[in-house]
Amino acid sequence: MTGGRWLVAGLGNPPPEYAGTRHNVGAEAVEAMAAAAGTSLARNRRSGSRTAEVRLGGAPVVLAVPEGYMNTSGGPVGRTAGWYRVPPERLVVLHDDLDLPLGALRVKRGGGHAGHNGLRDVDRVLGTREYLRVRIGVGRPPGSTAAAQHVLRAFGADERATVATVLAEVGDVVASLVADGLEATQNRWHGWSATGAE
Repeated sequence: MTGGRWLVAGLGNPPPEYAGTRHNVGAEAVEAMAAAAGTSLARNRRSGSRTAEVRLGGAPVVLAVPEGYMNTSGGPVGRTAGWYRVPPERLVVLHDDLDLPLGALRVKRGGGHAGHNGLRDVDRVLGTREYLRVRIGVGRPPGSTAAAQHVLRAFGADERATVATVLAEVGDVVASLVADGLEATQNRWHGWSATGAE
């Protein structure tokens, strides 16, 4: 699994306006991975992303956060993959997921976008859904709150410790994907949650 360069793209909206919101956990997970590797993301004008190159799981990995808004994520992800010559099978997209409770992580390859505009645009630009995804649970909206409103809200004070635990865990999940593959990673993190609930 470690034979070539990987791309890990975290989806989100531009900071500082959207920093700390549910929709930005993918981007913030990539930023946490860069910090853990002792580096930070820098603007790459050719790709339209902020990027950093690290080693993870025994392989070279490009960390990337697309610049611009969530619903135009596909262009920067596609250009970054092209610039670094990373095929879809070695692309890992990190994104928020309403269908998972806060604190949960799941890993998959392919599948639908479930209304997620960032994934929809990545699918469109790449022309395939067959890339890896790390789904980061942000929970369903409470009461009659619309999903679009929910994902643009900041996490509450009582949620931030859970989010911090999740963001710290994502790097290990991605390293496992790179080193050991999808099935082993799914088995390792099956039922995992930062809250301890399955």
